[in-house]
Amino acid sequence: MSSLRELHLIAHDIRSAQNIGSLFRLADSIGIQKIWITGISPTPSHPFVKKTALGSEKTVTWEKKLNIIDVIQTVRLNHFRVIGLEIDPRAKNINEFHPAIKMALLLGNEVEGITPSLRDLCDDLICISQKGIKESMNVASAASIASYMLLHHDM
Repeated sequence: MSSLRELHLIAHDIRSAQNIGSLFRLADSIGIQKIWITGISPTPSHPFVKKTALGSEKTVTWEKKLNIIDVIQTVRLNHFRVIGLEIDPRAKNINEFHPAIKMALLLGNEVEGITPSLRDLCDDLICISQKGIKESMNVASAASIASYMLLHHDM
């Protein structure tokens, strides 16, 4: 079943080339339309992105922009809601979140997450409930769970 929703990923300041490669595999697998690579995040020209992406970097539309504010403005002009995936008191549990038709999922740095100033620019903040002792999970793993749920939540 294909989703009627459109989802883009915004990979901001993600240091790990393997995480970026995993995002390409995810996008190819579940139908994410575009990956915006911002800040210091490596592009598919990086050998570890290519190695992890296994060719999906050739099938998924992507664009590199240094300035994330430009990306947020661009997706908003195209009627996307910007959704930050972050542990934050304002974040709604993804199980209770009602996705829009057009969404851009903002993913933050592996250590710091999404900065408070960028969280304030999001239309929505969502989180994934966790049961373990760690406060977070790998960015590519979290993106996989959130993306699938956003695209396949009951219409």
